[in-house]
Amino acid sequence: MNYGVIVAAGKSERMGPEVDKAFLSLGTKPVLAYSLMAFEKCPDIDGVILVVRKDRVDPARAMVQLFGCSKVKRVIAGGNTRQVSVKTGLSHLSSDVSIVAVHDGARPCITPAIITETIKSAKKYGSGVAAVKITDTVKEVKKGLIVSKTVDRTMLWAVQTPQTFTLDLLSKAFDAVHKKRLTVTDEASAVELVSHDVRLVPAALSNIKITVPDDLTLAAALLRL
Repeated sequence: MNYGVIVAAGKSERMGPEVDKAFLSLGTKPVLAYSLMAFEKCPDIDGVILVVRKDRVDPARAMVQLFGCSKVKRVIAGGNTRQVSVKTGLSHLSSDVSIVAVHDGARPCITPAIITETIKSAKKYGSGVAAVKITDTVKEVKKGLIVSKTVDRTMLWAVQTPQTFTLDLLSKAFDAVHKKRLTVTDEASAVELVSHDVRLVPAALSNIKITVPDDLTLAAALLRL
């Protein structure tokens, strides 16, 4: 089976330390609801584990029921970091799950088609990470606002989510992270410790992450709300 682990347990420092951006209003729905509905509509997803802040478990369950997200099998409390929340989500998967797509609940513009493409890649290669090629000129700044150098963008990609892997590979990766006492900011970074073949899946620039208030306006335009 193919499962999604949607993570929405973090706090947003840029929005404000107490702001839970996954529950901010975007049009007539919370930000998180759009990701839940995309996974619900994806024919290649059999079930979803939703990971939220401890104080948001009950509201999240109500959201799941309100929007008819029947594929959400469990709503659980996450940890203080993304990797703890993801690992907690993985621990609730049954033994018959073979593919897991980890998605950030703050990316409301995700589509079922992109989810499917990452799953296809994971089935064929073991991994499928949504990403877009960087087209802007990139500058390295070591201090203040002074440019140190221009970075060659021809080999640079910006990764998004879903980040989809075989469950065996992702579990092995998190075991390596734990053993080495490392902190990683995404699942691909963990998998890179145990595999040299993390494969990217071309996605869309519209698959933005809600980070600052202006992103809500942009997401509303992209979703035509």
